[in-house]
Amino acid sequence: MTENVTVNYNDTGKVYPANMLIKDIASEHKDDYKYDIIAAIRDGKVTELNKKIKRDCTLSFVDTSSEIGHNVYVRGVTMIMLKAVYDIIEFKKINKVSVESTINNGFYCEFDGDVVLSDELIKQIEEKMHEYVERDILFNKTVMSTDDAIALFDRYRMYDKEKLFRFRRSSVVNVYELDGFYDYYYGAMPPSTGVLKYFSLEKYGSGIVLVLPVKEKPDEIKPFVPSPKFYSVIKESDEWGKSLNVGTVGDLNEAISQGRINDIIMIHEALHEKRIGDIAADIVKRNNVKFVMIAGPSSSGKTTFSHRLSIQLSTMGYNPHPIPVDDYFLNRVNTPLNEDGSYNYECLEAIDVEQFNKDMTALLRGEEVELPTYNFITGQREYQGKKKKLGDNDILVIEGIHGLNDKMSYSLPKESKYKIYISALTQLNIDEHNHIPTADGRLLRRIVRDARTRGSDATKTIAMWQSVRRGESQYIFPFKEEADAMFNSALVYEFAILKQYAEPLLFQVDRKSKEYVEAKRLLKFLDYFLGVSSENIAYNSILREFIGKSVFPV
Repeated sequence: MTENVTVNYNDTGKVYPANMLIKDIASEHKDDYKYDIIAAIRDGKVTELNKKIKRDCTLSFVDTSSEIGHNVYVRGVTMIMLKAVYDIIEFKKINKVSVESTINNGFYCEFDGDVVLSDELIKQIEEKMHEYVERDILFNKTVMSTDDAIALFDRYRMYDKEKLFRFRRSSVVNVYELDGFYDYYYGAMPPSTGVLKYFSLEKYGSGIVLVLPVKEKPDEIKPFVPSPKFYSVIKESDEWGKSLNVGTVGDLNEAISQGRINDIIMIHEALHEKRIGDIAADIVKRNNVKFVMIAGPSSSGKTTFSHRLSIQLSTMGYNPHPIPVDDYFLNRVNTPLNEDGSYNYECLEAIDVEQFNKDMTALLRGEEVELPTYNFITGQREYQGKKKKLGDNDILVIEGIHGLNDKMSYSLPKESKYKIYISALTQLNIDEHNHIPTADGRLLRRIVRDARTRGSDATKTIAMWQSVRRGESQYIFPFKEEADAMFNSALVYEFAILKQYAEPLLFQVDRKSKEYVEAKRLLKFLDYFLGVSSENIAYNSILREFIGKSVFPV
């Protein structure tokens, strides 16, 4: 039996007794991190601090300011919230507590059952949660047989988990126990409740919001900022899920296994088309709209949406003309730089805002304008005789990252603009307590598209993803409530399709690369889904922008 193990940390090896807890090793390095260490990475895999070291390994740690650490923190706070709910409210009164969507810095949750969410009840739940933090209770992982886990959650009336596990290939399930309360989570958990000091609860809409710190400042809680338009889109998507009888991965897998997936595909595509038609009708109703400004985060399907919206506007007597804001990029030599010296194409200063406004204002006056084209190979803006003049029924469909920001179109009258925010707001949950982050769906879309259209491997796409998301947080998300309309481009069935395309790409990520941790997480996530062929996906579907064979030039 091995008595000692060697742990390599920052290229320095140190010998420890075998079976030493990782959290005891982490305590030696807490001064290396600005915030609380909440998990570890052992040999390229995320590992909980309560695990033991049984063999030689390479070890690093993540604190609550990292993407991985923040997600661990979210899962931990979610579990103490649910334990508090079940400790305070009579068990038989709760049919389901659903952790549904992110709204700004909070998670929106709904209660199904004989529960009145009064201010007093919400305060009780929050106080109970802080009590658990003070007690510093351990999160204990228990490995159960899948059958035992199904029986356990049937007793808890957590039927979404029961259905999820029916489609698992593994014969065992990792279940977490917290002071007698059991739950299942997709991903690692904190060592104990003591690290989960920052959170609050607020009544919102028909549920509550679990307000959490942002990862950039994990030791403070910013006030929750309501997003009424965003909330309405979430509720609409929830209604769509109910109409399809697909709210969780288990529901989707059941539909696939029963041969109902083609109906779901067609119905959800029809819902998309109806919503796009409704937006077009609203644009027409306003009479004086000349500029449709479309913005949204990466891989939301903006290009396909723009084409489909243009078709709808055409059926209503308009002549839509697409204009990519990218054509107004400054020449590469004048583009602002990031701190690392790379070009920052995402900031507003990378756009020739003055020329854009000059051209758009001239078009609005009825003048003919020669529009530019940006050459991404040479990094130069070019003029190739592409002239435009707006007639009475002409309308410009402008797609670009800054479309919702009035600084981008400062010279245009407000009544001439119609702003649309588009994002893939995943309405599907793994189960009632495990929300699928919107960013995961967009990242998988981008991995598939980048490999198909740009020859980029998954490693490269994953490596740049955090930079992309920082740009979104700075330049898109703060303006989403300025939109006149919002469109959710997520498709409830898409993970079952993307699985076939993404898995081979993710398996190619080198185990020694720093991107392997994320690739491994995404592979584990995709393992929840039964796969479906893409042959029945409509050629005008937003999903075709990523998997290929779209009828549009995307």
